[in-house]
Amino acid sequence: MSNAAVNFAELAAAKCVSLKGSENAVPLEQVKTWLAALPGWNLGPNDTDIRKEFRFPDFVRALAFVNALGYVAERENHHPDLELGWGRVLVRFSTHDVGGLSRNDFVCAAKTEALMA
Repeated sequence: MSNAAVNFAELAAAKCVSLKGSENAVPLEQVKTWLAALPGWNLGPNDTDIRKEFRFPDFVRALAFVNALGYVAERENHHPDLELGWGRVLVRFSTHDVGGLSRNDFVCAAKTEALMA
């Protein structure tokens, strides 16, 4: 997957790779391009994470979503920050090892969207 514009399917099909160092941080212009492929995802207040809140009809389904996302995160070895409440889950991705956003954040955001499909 290049840094050019990609679609949702390309992001969702990609795999996370180990990334360390600020040279792997995604420039803001690329962030905006990849965000366009992820409906409802937004930049966090300091441009260091991407986030989306998912809504569910009850707590049990929200918890099931968290558990399914946990499985995906373990498989990709890239873990989100999660906030679980009654009928809602806030998902935030960032890459601490690069000090901001990496390609892995967008790959996992697309995989998160695929869970809802």
